[in-house]
Amino acid sequence: MKLILTHEVNGLGAPGDVVEVKNGYGRNYLLPRGFAIRWTRGGQKQIDLIQRARAARDIRTLDEAKQVAGQVSALTVRLKQRAGEGGRLFGAVKPADIVEAVKASGGPVLDKRRIEIRTPIKSAGSHQVQVRLHPEVSAQIKLDVVGA
Repeated sequence: MKLILTHEVNGLGAPGDVVEVKNGYGRNYLLPRGFAIRWTRGGQKQIDLIQRARAARDIRTLDEAKQVAGQVSALTVRLKQRAGEGGRLFGAVKPADIVEAVKASGGPVLDKRRIEIRTPIKSAGSHQVQVRLHPEVSAQIKLDVVGA
C-alpha cells in the first residue's frame, strides 16, 4: 500500500514522504490515526504543501542542530504545575507545556512534536526529557517540575 505521511512516524519517515507499507499496517494503524493519507496522482500537491510547511519549521543543517542542542542542554527549565499533597500533579506534563517553559526560560523555540516523554511526568521533581532536533542530533532537557 502506498501512502503519504502527514505526521512523523518513527522508523518510517517524516511528513510529506511517500512510503510503501503492508496493507494491514496502513489500513489498521496509519490511516485511522491520521498519520497518513492514501497516495494518488493528485496527492502530489498535498506532498508539496506538507514539505513546504515542514521546511519552514525544521532545523535545516547539522551545525544548526548542534548549536540548538548546546543551548537546550545548558538550560535548566523550571515548570510550574498544579499539584496535590506529596507533589503528585493534577494531570501530566505535556510536550506543549515543555515548549512554553523552554521559551520562557530563554531557550530556543522547539516543535512540540519533537519532544519525547518516555514515561508520563506526573510528579514534582527533577526529570529528563529528550528532544529530537535532527535525525542525527538529539538533546536532553533538564526539567524541574514544581508544584504550584
